[in-house]
Amino acid sequence: MPSIDALDAAVAVLREAGDEPLHWTVIQDRALRAGHLDPFTTPDVRAELLTALRRGVRGGVLVAVGRGVYRLAPPTAER
Repeated sequence: MPSIDALDAAVAVLREAGDEPLHWTVIQDRALRAGHLDPFTTPDVRAELLTALRRGVRGGVLVAVGRGVYRLAPPTAER
């Protein structure tokens, strides 16, 4: 499976987790294990993922529920 954008990888991991919020380290681990992120094509997976998570929160895709803990944003009528 080819690697995907870090935000898409985080969303995929959080979808698989259901309603369970996850710490970014767990998201990273699961994304790497699932092959969503490739450490050989992304030199700094950690920085890329953290940037993507912040972008996801700003874009309304994710919600930060604690320090370093994220979940999917609830669906809205516009999405």
